[in-house]
Amino acid sequence: MPSLIDFRRRIRSVKNTQQITKAMKMVSAAKLRRAQDRVIAARPYVAQMREMLANLTQAAQSDERASESVWLARREPKNVDLILITSDKGLAGAFNSNLIKASQRFLAERPDAKVAMTLVGRKGRDFFKRRDAAIIGEYIHILAKPAYADAATVAREVIRRYREGETDAVYIINNDFKSVMTQTLSVVQLLPIDLPAPESKPDANAPVRDYIYEQSPLEMLERMMPRFVEVAIFRAMLETGASEHAARMTAMDKASSNAKDVIESLTLYMNRVRQAAITKEIIEVVSGAAAAS
Repeated sequence: MPSLIDFRRRIRSVKNTQQITKAMKMVSAAKLRRAQDRVIAARPYVAQMREMLANLTQAAQSDERASESVWLARREPKNVDLILITSDKGLAGAFNSNLIKASQRFLAERPDAKVAMTLVGRKGRDFFKRRDAAIIGEYIHILAKPAYADAATVAREVIRRYREGETDAVYIINNDFKSVMTQTLSVVQLLPIDLPAPESKPDANAPVRDYIYEQSPLEMLERMMPRFVEVAIFRAMLETGASEHAARMTAMDKASSNAKDVIESLTLYMNRVRQAAITKEIIEVVSGAAAAS
């Protein structure tokens, strides 16, 4: 049985770990507030952009040059680009492993397609680099403070490959932030963008938007689609960043609670060992006194 010194050393070690997990929880909570504000601010912009592109796409399809547009074309997905967004750090529960498993399912579901990966985040990069995956781009240390310029850099190569016909479809896998306790996996097709048709009977309470195009809708589509891809990647980075902080906050809270349980259990065992030692010494003293008399 371990001695009292061993128990004290173990309890001291667990307490030190508990202090670290509590500090990490507080840091993640502070970062989550800022990340959540950025996500909430970005969502309406992306939604309005999708609505505008839906109207623009419908108008562009009536153009006689529509068949020449790469954005309106539909090709058989023999070559696919996958953008996977993970975090740069661990200690966030199953956050990164769920994203990596989703990407592995994505690859398994397309055995006949040639999938090239763009990896954002060190965890995903390290995982697939060890498995000799087809990696066309890797970006680390940008998810802590996502900037639009970083998303544009990620999108630039993807857009170029799609324009030049090197890839037939582009997907993105990330985590969408719902709440502190809930983050949902998201697998979205970026290119070709599957835009819903504009509603013929919009909600009576919603504002009616009737777009008047001064330029050719097809020319506007050529300009807007690359920007939309950049915005969509930027939103995915913001969503994943907020989800990471929420997952780490939850994981560190559970770790602190588990550390408390371990400390209580070790303290109980230590008291039992100490009580047994005291009882043994008392018995030895009484036995010695009885023998002397």
